[in-house]
Amino acid sequence: MAKRSKTAQEAYDIAKPEAEKMGFDLVDAEYKKEGQDMFLRLFIDRKGGISIDDCEAFSKVIDPIFDEKLKCDADYFEVSSPGLTRPLDDISDYVRYEGEKIDVSLFKADETGSKKFTGTIVSAHDDKVLFEKDDGTQAELTLTDISKAIRHIDF
Repeated sequence: MAKRSKTAQEAYDIAKPEAEKMGFDLVDAEYKKEGQDMFLRLFIDRKGGISIDDCEAFSKVIDPIFDEKLKCDADYFEVSSPGLTRPLDDISDYVRYEGEKIDVSLFKADETGSKKFTGTIVSAHDDKVLFEKDDGTQAELTLTDISKAIRHIDF
């Protein structure tokens, strides 16, 4: 996860407990200039995914809290899903997607000489993730072994 600006971190800290109360994971916040306007965006997720209705419901809850507590001059405030191809960053992302198929890139080749594989997350805890690869073998990796991991999309 990229380092957040001071404003984005403040928004994240205020919104996180509210997201948890509603059953969402607050995965990131950003505060940035686009053209002439400043945007404050929150990204929520949960097992099974996020709908537009979820984004709207969370926005309605957090907007008045931001009006009261957040010192921010954003022109626009948005709540969004992080998207299907958002890289998995920390252990909570792997826990959220247990049982799902993931495309994994490694920093260095494994015992088979491969730096990439597709597999299902069997379990995730501490800083370790157990995968069942598509070839039926298992691989237990630490987060520091993984260069990039994204959800696998079948068309």
